[in-house]
Amino acid sequence: MPNIGFSELIVILMILLLVFGASRLPQLGESLGRTIRGFKRGISTDEEIAIKPDAPQVTPPAPPDPAKTEVSEAEIIEPKR
Repeated sequence: MPNIGFSELIVILMILLLVFGASRLPQLGESLGRTIRGFKRGISTDEEIAIKPDAPQVTPPAPPDPAKTEVSEAEIIEPKR
């Protein structure tokens, strides 16, 4: 891994200043810091994430038994449209 010296850091900061502007650099640094802290926190935890369903599982009703369904003669002769 190459060593980054003081002069290289100055060049990088000047490029960032040109690209993002002076007003956005503090916001950029803050969000980068939060991202790094969150990443470190996520790596350091050894717990497994338990996924819980939001809604209770509901079993669908059983389909009707064709032997027990009543069909009228009108439906047999002339089906509904």
